[in-house]
Amino acid sequence: MKRNKKRMSLTTKRSITGLLFIFPWLIGFIWFYARSLFMSVQFSLCNLTVNPGGGYTLDFTGLDNYIYAFRVHGTFKQILTTSVGNMLIDVPLITFFSLFMAILLNRKFKGRTLVRAIFFLPVILNSGAILDAMELARTMMSGGISSASAEMASAASGSGISIQYYIQMFATLGLPDSIIEYIAGAVGRISDIINASGVQIIIFIAALQSIPGSMYEVARIEGATAYETFWKVTFPMVLPHIITNVVYTVVDSFADSEVVELAYDTAFTNNNYGLSSVMSLTSTVITCLILVLICRFIQKRTFYYN
Repeated sequence: MKRNKKRMSLTTKRSITGLLFIFPWLIGFIWFYARSLFMSVQFSLCNLTVNPGGGYTLDFTGLDNYIYAFRVHGTFKQILTTSVGNMLIDVPLITFFSLFMAILLNRKFKGRTLVRAIFFLPVILNSGAILDAMELARTMMSGGISSASAEMASAASGSGISIQYYIQMFATLGLPDSIIEYIAGAVGRISDIINASGVQIIIFIAALQSIPGSMYEVARIEGATAYETFWKVTFPMVLPHIITNVVYTVVDSFADSEVVELAYDTAFTNNNYGLSSVMSLTSTVITCLILVLICRFIQKRTFYYN
């Protein structure tokens, strides 16, 4: 008699493969980050005092640090709100700008590798050592190139070109005020959007190159236009990578936000580690909630091609 052997389904095998893939990260998270997160929660509920001979002493204060942060502190709520607002402006713009540039850079043209490297340069130049070197060079050139750039800026400001003119122009077209404010905010942050799009562009290029060419051939045979091909083939195929880029962009936005700087200064300048832990935990919780809502919204509309 043949014995019926239980075999794992393809879905189970892929789940096990995924777990094995994230297993090293999971160990690092439990060993390093989970312990730090627990200590941050502990510090936020206590008053931490550094002992002269080393170590620290914790005095339990309950929710006093939370009450102080949200009711007494003069700038925390304002900085937190501003950081969340900037993130809500940046994430959609960075995502769609990265997708647009990835589609352009995925085409064959002369100098394509150089252009790709140019868009990735801000990621390299944002490292700490290079930023310090550039700041030193900027300081040494003050009075030379810097003064010339200031003269150019003053000349441009006196040319009569104002963003208010374009806002009024859009207003005459009947666009809602909320859309006009969003466009104005996007234009004002275009430099930051380009600087923050390097990694996302590379991810989208990899996603575009993984789309089977047969899908585009079928679309051409069926007579689909370029517009229809984008929305019926390209966009659904890169949706899983949009989730990846959104998660990266949200985390990167909060990592460089003013809330992190405020928490750092509160801890290491003012020596108020409990209040700093409250600020860090609050920003972390808000970031996680935003990620859950965005990922859940996109996940329902995502198609996974096997």
